[in-house]
Amino acid sequence: MAAYMRNVMLLVSREQTAFLTRGCGVAVTSKRYVRGLRRKPVRVLFPDAEEDPGVKKEVEKKKEVKKKEVKVTAAAEHHEDRGSFRTRRNEPPVSVSEDLVDDVRFERAAPGDKRLARLVSVARSRTFREHQGKILLEGRRLICDALDAGANPQMVFFSTMDRLRELPLDKLKRATLVKVKFEEIKIWSDLVAPQGVIAIFSLPDPSRLNFANTGHSVPLSLICDNVRDPGNLGTMLRCAAAAGCHNVLLTKGCVDAWEPKVLRAAMGAHFRLPIYPNLSWDAVENHLPKRVTVQIADSGCGPDRSRETEDLEANVSHKPSKAGDYGWVSTRRSHSDMRLEEYDTDSDSEDEGLSLPRVDAKLYHESWAQSPTALVIGGETNGLSLEALELAEKTGGQRLFIPIVPDVDSLNSAMAASILLFEGRKQLLKLIQSGRKWKTKAEGQLP
Repeated sequence: MAAYMRNVMLLVSREQTAFLTRGCGVAVTSKRYVRGLRRKPVRVLFPDAEEDPGVKKEVEKKKEVKKKEVKVTAAAEHHEDRGSFRTRRNEPPVSVSEDLVDDVRFERAAPGDKRLARLVSVARSRTFREHQGKILLEGRRLICDALDAGANPQMVFFSTMDRLRELPLDKLKRATLVKVKFEEIKIWSDLVAPQGVIAIFSLPDPSRLNFANTGHSVPLSLICDNVRDPGNLGTMLRCAAAAGCHNVLLTKGCVDAWEPKVLRAAMGAHFRLPIYPNLSWDAVENHLPKRVTVQIADSGCGPDRSRETEDLEANVSHKPSKAGDYGWVSTRRSHSDMRLEEYDTDSDSEDEGLSLPRVDAKLYHESWAQSPTALVIGGETNGLSLEALELAEKTGGQRLFIPIVPDVDSLNSAMAASILLFEGRKQLLKLIQSGRKWKTKAEGQLP
């Protein structure tokens, strides 16, 4: 009996030991499993990588390529922002790749290059054009005209190599050429159908440009007085170039001659004759010959227009009267020449007692261009300024009248300018062909 009990006790102890051993194994295994999940990933090291010279060379080459890309990007950004505006600090550097075409180096803009967007948006500002001295030209014809005249290109953006080859590459060696996507040019272009080329030029100096049609010019100048419509001004410049004018003078108050709309309407006239913008009336006289005759275009609007037409066509002498009676001249001076004067506060009107210059009226097809002549065209909104009328009276000029059918509105200023400019050219060429010398109203002769 005692032996039996010992065997039972031994069997129970063995089973407990086995059970505890299995329990401990399970616990240890689960604990190791959890600890394995909490471990960090091990970095794989290749023992021969540091000792292999080929791997070292590849790593060094990659570092050198990155350094070169950073240097090229920094140089491009410095060239772009020189004298214009600062680069944004938060923008990441953009890599630029360079290529050659016909011995001319150009760049391929990478995604994220914002030079086109920034330059186009800023170049459209008149303040930027005046302060920084840069203009924006778009289209092959306009850019070629500027290059032929000797304008200085700074940066050219093009979409395809064919567009670049259409330009005279020998004149673009000093400019920065950047190839961009056509979608970029289409976004920033003002044209309905962009040609795929936009250029930034230095603001041209009229005295340094080379004009090809100087041999066909006549001693006729166009003075635009307070013309604010871009389309009208561009059309006047185009007519002045076609009529062979000597130069064009723009007074203060006119729209900027380098406005994109003016450039499109002028069709390259900016590079066919000298254009002097933003001039005071004293400066206007300095750009004219000493013995010039200043003529004024009269719109013919007024209550007595039909009577004036009948009298002039019948060659009846018309007694000159006040200019304000015709409604074609402003009685206020320009703000740039405004001076303080004493006045009577009891007067009912600010124009009461104002004596305007007296200028005779004349039909446009009669002889009025018998000497070096300047034609003044006023804007349609405010008309001619008082300074223009005084200059006409001072030089012995006349008020040129274009008769139209009654009850019809006056002609457009650009249309009137084209009629008068070509009439003046015809009279001056006829005088030149006859061999007669220039004569002024004071019977003074010019060589």
